[in-house]
Amino acid sequence: MEVINTVGRRKSAIARIYLTEGKGTITVNNRDVAEYFKTDQLVYVVKQPLNLIGIADNYDIKVNLCGGGYSGQAEALRLAITRALVKLDEAHKPVLKAQGFLTRDPRIVERKKPGRPKARKRFQFSKR
Repeated sequence: MEVINTVGRRKSAIARIYLTEGKGTITVNNRDVAEYFKTDQLVYVVKQPLNLIGIADNYDIKVNLCGGGYSGQAEALRLAITRALVKLDEAHKPVLKAQGFLTRDPRIVERKKPGRPKARKRFQFSKR
């Protein structure tokens, strides 16, 4: 089997993954996934597509993550893994799409406007 390469993005996080046949190890920036993502909830988010299809122990995943925070990185990684699974076998697509894993979440931080303290916040109004 050849190496499958995909990209996932969320907020300002970018996940580039390389999926190969193996024993089910996920390596994130040369560290184990449970060591990189401190909470069990984020590890669960990352492994959702693999557990849904039931092939968590069949493939090794090497990940390069950059940008954003931990939750954005975890969701970017989930999208990249989902895209790799669809590339691997097109039959997985309807199951993954029904769970919403194939949709790129477009929400990003709104830019700060000039003359304001934040994007939408205004300074306190004084009538007199």
